[in-house]
Amino acid sequence: MKQAGRLWSGCTVLTLFFLAVVGADAAPAAKGVSPADCFACHEEVKELHQGSKHGKLACETCHSGLAEHLQSEANKPLTNLELSVCGNCHQDQFASFYRVNWDAQARKEKGTPTGRSPFQDKLLAPHGFTKEHNEPRAHAFMVVDQLTVDRFAAGRFQFKDLFGYTRPGKTWDVLVDTEKTFPKDVSAAAGNPVCLQCKTSDLSLKWKYMGDKDTKAKWDRTSDVNALVKDVNNPMGCIMCHDPHAAKLRITRDALIDAVEREGGTRPYDADKGAATVKIQVVSFRDGFRKIGLLDKPNSTLQCGQCHVEYNCNGGFEPESGDKVTMADRRANHFPLKNALDLLAHYDQLKFRDFKHAVTGARLIKLQHPEMETYWGSVHDKAGVTCGDCHMPKEKNKAGKTFTSHQVVRPKDHVKASCVNCHAHKDSSVEEKLYQIQTVQNYTRGRMREAEVAIAKLIDTYAKAKEKGIAEETLAQARKQHEIAHVLWEWWTAENSDGWHNPKLAQDSLFTAIVEANKGSELLLTAMAPPAPAAAK
Repeated sequence: MKQAGRLWSGCTVLTLFFLAVVGADAAPAAKGVSPADCFACHEEVKELHQGSKHGKLACETCHSGLAEHLQSEANKPLTNLELSVCGNCHQDQFASFYRVNWDAQARKEKGTPTGRSPFQDKLLAPHGFTKEHNEPRAHAFMVVDQLTVDRFAAGRFQFKDLFGYTRPGKTWDVLVDTEKTFPKDVSAAAGNPVCLQCKTSDLSLKWKYMGDKDTKAKWDRTSDVNALVKDVNNPMGCIMCHDPHAAKLRITRDALIDAVEREGGTRPYDADKGAATVKIQVVSFRDGFRKIGLLDKPNSTLQCGQCHVEYNCNGGFEPESGDKVTMADRRANHFPLKNALDLLAHYDQLKFRDFKHAVTGARLIKLQHPEMETYWGSVHDKAGVTCGDCHMPKEKNKAGKTFTSHQVVRPKDHVKASCVNCHAHKDSSVEEKLYQIQTVQNYTRGRMREAEVAIAKLIDTYAKAKEKGIAEETLAQARKQHEIAHVLWEWWTAENSDGWHNPKLAQDSLFTAIVEANKGSELLLTAMAPPAPAAAK
């Protein structure tokens, strides 16, 4: 845990800073309301709360205005969603969540010559991700990094000063709304309410299940996102993965719960794998206004899969009819739960595409970060390893007490803690494990570059073919090849492990991307080839 040791003193400062900032809000009110008074109406909460590890906590630990609410239903109580409420007791976990990994650089763009996807701007044109698409960093920065990216609100939201880059705080303590935007050739206004659902927990009680419109919901899929973000002050919080009433592990992301119910389980590929499955108990609140899914056993892969999946969070169009799909449509909040090889067929069935390519007009999907579906079926997955085993290793605090780190580390920077605990035999070493990771990632990056080159060639060849007046039927076939190759390539640009989560799937997918792109180029080149000279008599 070299990184943890190096950052502990800074982490302590951050902890004190945060407790100072939010401590006043987090302090529980004077206890005066009996839980039984609340349970009289909230039967589902009673079932969760009684007998749990949090069973002795008063309702006022997290809720205020309860006495007034009991007097009149018109007096709505307030729920404190600050992470520090949990941090008051779970101090080590809270502190580690806000610990900064100085090796994870901010605003490191993927689509640059030295980035993870040098051809990205050409292959994704004219999508907003070509304006700025960065590698991820710590969860504590997930809201501010989202709002300040040039494609979210055309540069309208900015850090107040350089300290905002390095000191995670409440959103509007470190950001400012300049109310100024940049031109479309250098920015985009592509942010929307759905994409914020993975970044923050602040909206969870103001958002109906799936983001549907409702008079009881302050925000929905069609809300003005620039107004909505003013209601966001914290990143994803403890309550996304931990139920505060039952003190059990859970999922809360509505589109994941919807997908699990649609697919008939949490792992659609179980028939092909031997890994242990996890089931969820869906609990509905306020007549279906909200839903949560309680896990029957610990499974951090499913919990991380609330966000680390391919999902659609925006409008688009139907590929055959061309009809527009707006944010009012539930397809604007959708988890496929399919791997790279099956994803295009799923979106065909869903009748959805994100955008048309600027040159070929191919109907393309813009992928997000499909870590969970990538991991399914891998060697580690079949062995029962979950995300937390590698990304949330155990640490010891100053008193020597062991706790689970919530920093969410990169295993390659913490090989001893993340890998050697399982690979502890005499023939294994930190150096060997790191070498194995690097080998897989080097190979995958090479195949990613080859796939990009092949697709770029297809795009250039298409432009020449269209200029030469090649028949529409041939151009349509080339566009279809572009669609196929694009999904199989971009999956790995969006996925953040560079193949390590599932080396075999990466190889199969990227090889197929290259082959399909080459097929498209060949059919265009054949159509443009001059006719063979007539044979001499």
